[in-house]
Amino acid sequence: MTLNETLAQYSDWAFESAFAVLVLALVLLIAEYASHRADLVAERERTLVAVGAAGEPPSAPDGPGRVEEPRGRTLSERLGNMGRALVVVVAALQVTSIVLRGLSTERFPLGNMYEFVSMACAAAVLFGLVALRRPAYRIMWVYLLVPVLILMFLAATVLYADAAPVVPALQSFWLPIHVTIISVGSGIFLVSGVASLLFLLRIRFPKGEEGRGVFGRIAERLPDAQTLDRLAYRTTIIGFPLFGAGIILGAIWAEAAWGRFWGWDPKETVSFITWVMYAAYLHARATSGWRNTRAAWINVAGFVAMLFNLFIINMVVSGLHSYAGLT
Repeated sequence: MTLNETLAQYSDWAFESAFAVLVLALVLLIAEYASHRADLVAERERTLVAVGAAGEPPSAPDGPGRVEEPRGRTLSERLGNMGRALVVVVAALQVTSIVLRGLSTERFPLGNMYEFVSMACAAAVLFGLVALRRPAYRIMWVYLLVPVLILMFLAATVLYADAAPVVPALQSFWLPIHVTIISVGSGIFLVSGVASLLFLLRIRFPKGEEGRGVFGRIAERLPDAQTLDRLAYRTTIIGFPLFGAGIILGAIWAEAAWGRFWGWDPKETVSFITWVMYAAYLHARATSGWRNTRAAWINVAGFVAMLFNLFIINMVVSGLHSYAGLT
C-alpha cells in the first residue's frame, strides 16, 4: 500500500479550510442572532410611525390605491443566509477532505480517531442541512456548529494522525461497513443531543423573557419546546437503528477477527450501554409522564455516553479497539 503525500496534504488543507469557513459561518450566524433584536426594535419603531402618535392609522394617499413597496431583507436575514451558505461550503470541504484522505492512502479513511471524528462531523453537518432546512429550525445552526467546531479543533490537534496504512487488524472489508455506520449514527446523535439540550432550555424559559438573564435571552428565539422535542425524537429514530446495526455488524466482524461475537471489551460494553440509553429514551418518549424533561435528560445522557466512549474509552482505557492513532 503506497502513500500519496500530495493528496494527503490536500486533504489536510481541505480540513483546515473547512474549519476556517466554519468559524466564519458561526460568526455570521451569531451576528444574525444578535442583530435580530435590533431588527425587532426598528420594526416596532416603523409600526409606531405608521399608526401615528395618536394611534390613528395613516391616511391613504390620493389615487386608486396605495401600493406598498416590498420590504427588503433585514440585516439579520442577510447575515443568516450568508452563514448558512457557508455551511454548505463547509460540508463540501469536509467531504473533499475525507475523499482525498482515502485516495492518498488507498484505503477507507476511517482508520483512526482523527478520521472517525472527521466523518462524524461531516455527517452532523450534512444531516443538519436536511433536518434544519425549515425556517423555524435555522436558528439552531448556531448551537449545532459549536460542538462541531470543538470536535474539529480536537481532531486537528489532539487527535490528528498522519495519513498512513492502517494496522493489520483493520485491514478488512468490514471497516467501511461497520465504522461508517457508527460514525454517521454518531453525527446524527449530535443533532439529536443538541435538540434535547435546547428543549430543556426552552422548558426552563418558556417565553424567553429578556429580563431572566443570558439563558432567557438565548431561549427567546428558539423554536417552541414541542418543535424541539419532535426534532430530537425524529432524529433519534433515524440514528438509533443505524447505531444498532453498527454494533451488530461489529459483532460479526469480531467473530471473523477474534473468533467470538461478544467479549465485553470496554468499547463494546460502552457502545451497548449507549444503545440501551437511546432505546430507553425512545421508550420514555412514548410513555405518559416521561415525555417531557425526563425523556430529554435520558437522550442527553446517551449523547454524553457516546462522547465518553469516543474519548475516554479510546484514549484512556486499553482494549481491543484501541486504534486511536495517537502516540
